[in-house]
Amino acid sequence: MSNRTYYAPQGGLPPQTALLTDRAVFTESYAVIPKGVLRDITVSHFPFWEKTRAWVLSRPLSGFAETFSQYIMDVKPDGGSDRPEPDAKAEGVLFVVEGELNLTLAGKSHVMQPGGYAYVPPGAKWSVRNKSGKSVKFHWIRKAYDFVEGIEVPDAFVVNENDIAPIAMPDTNGVWATTRFVSPDDLRHDMHVTIVTFQPGGVIPFAETHVMEHGLYVLEGKAVYRLNQDWVEVEAGDYMWLRAFCPQACYAGGPGPFRYLLYKDVNRHIKLGGT
Repeated sequence: MSNRTYYAPQGGLPPQTALLTDRAVFTESYAVIPKGVLRDITVSHFPFWEKTRAWVLSRPLSGFAETFSQYIMDVKPDGGSDRPEPDAKAEGVLFVVEGELNLTLAGKSHVMQPGGYAYVPPGAKWSVRNKSGKSVKFHWIRKAYDFVEGIEVPDAFVVNENDIAPIAMPDTNGVWATTRFVSPDDLRHDMHVTIVTFQPGGVIPFAETHVMEHGLYVLEGKAVYRLNQDWVEVEAGDYMWLRAFCPQACYAGGPGPFRYLLYKDVNRHIKLGGT
């Protein structure tokens, strides 16, 4: 039995007595969307989804982050979709954080529990249903797949984080580890969605500055993150959105592990000129 936890928003609305001040930040380099803003009045509803609402955490935005979108889907009992993805060129990752999701993907049926991870290739036939008596919440990360002549599209697959051993980063004595769902050497994949874990006191010991965009959803714990020139505190349920080359580092703040779901775009040449 795993003791891992997965934060999921509950919606609702703060009372009229609550302070307006929160930790939300939007700059030219990054955004921080704290868990306190994921309320009932900030949800979206999508075509062909029944009994479902979604919090949109990121979307392509010119001049900021441009490669992906990320939602937290909240599907009520008997809800779901038989036509979930409107874009035949889009690939996706589903990651369950609460409840039980019935997924049909590439002709196979799966019952996904918290920690469940599914990769959905572009053009795949899939559907989701909530056949339980409680809401199910899952992240849905979408990206326009970057097709390359001579490289096949990845296969669909469904796994659970709890069945995959994290890989410790070199020279960290195990305090910084990454759970990888696909091999970094598999060039079929043009995005990686992983889980990064820091034990209390663990750090990113330099300001990472790189071309990959990021979406980081904090699943568990808390930390102080360095984003560009700013230090920001984040905790379970918070989301960070980083454009390319935004410097980033962190200190894990304990008392338990600090873990986040991480998106980044990888394995493709940079397109030159034009749109």
